[in-house]
Amino acid sequence: MNQQPPVPGKEPALAVSNLEIRIRGDHDTFTVVSDMALSVHPGETVCIVGESGCGKSITALSLLRLLPEAAHVEAGTVTINGEDFLSMDQRRVEDFRGEQIAMIFQEPLTALNPVLTIGEQIAESVRQHRQVSRRQARARAVETLQLVQMPDPERRSRQYPHQLSGGMRQRAMIALALACDPKIIVADEPTTALDVTIQAQILGLISDLQKRMGTALVLITHDLAVVAEVADRVVVMYSGRRVEEASVYDLFDNPVHPYTLGLMGAIPRSAGGQVGGRLVDITGTVPPLWDLPTGCAFAPRCPRADSRCHSEQPPYEEKRPGHFAACWEPDNG
Repeated sequence: MNQQPPVPGKEPALAVSNLEIRIRGDHDTFTVVSDMALSVHPGETVCIVGESGCGKSITALSLLRLLPEAAHVEAGTVTINGEDFLSMDQRRVEDFRGEQIAMIFQEPLTALNPVLTIGEQIAESVRQHRQVSRRQARARAVETLQLVQMPDPERRSRQYPHQLSGGMRQRAMIALALACDPKIIVADEPTTALDVTIQAQILGLISDLQKRMGTALVLITHDLAVVAEVADRVVVMYSGRRVEEASVYDLFDNPVHPYTLGLMGAIPRSAGGQVGGRLVDITGTVPPLWDLPTGCAFAPRCPRADSRCHSEQPPYEEKRPGHFAACWEPDNG
């Protein structure tokens, strides 16, 4: 069941339906993402959240057709501004990347080319998608670095990735993604390797630019504090499947799925102005994707699970208006 909360009067910039991704193992293939659906509208931020290994990053890569060689899309559709992205030939895909959809990677030091200056890399992307001279492309590179608040953008454009700090490299990565004014940005854990102060700066920058430019943003993260700060809607994933989706306010105020409740319980909270209260962990471990249990994948870790949870996979359905979850237990919110 692939229902999505509607946004009146708008068509989605990105629409994903029934997406299934499989990976080739040593002896067989196994599913890593199943029945994934997603819609993101212009100016909207949708966060995909979950523990490591739940399928967030590979979902993000599939949206740009950047899956590793061992992985492939088995079924489903990815539609970008009304066009079927998965059926395009490679030349058309290259045109779409950068111009229609772009990605901010988790590790800019490995994503950026170490033998080209920052300015050269941005200018190269501009020239691929725009009929401009080298001088114009270079000027656009400096302009984009200025847009992302890079200190001394002219000088930084002449430097190599290893000469920049972590925060500056991430700004350069954002500038590269924004250089051709894409309609959709996919950001995969863009602040993981940064300290808290720089994290806040980068998140604020992404959010500000996205809202000013009307860009649709898909943000992949495991950090619920980040989600609370920037998201309009949230998709919670577990073991390669969606288990809950709602507006950020509804999700934090009235979570439905026991896994989401567990994630919420692990957030440090303040008590009387002081940090306090015992953190609640989720018992057990995430099952390997090649050996998922029968029924609900979360059942072995769920304090509410009964025999039905262990034998039947719950449908993903609307529990209340605009709030979806895959759980046999009725919504008590």
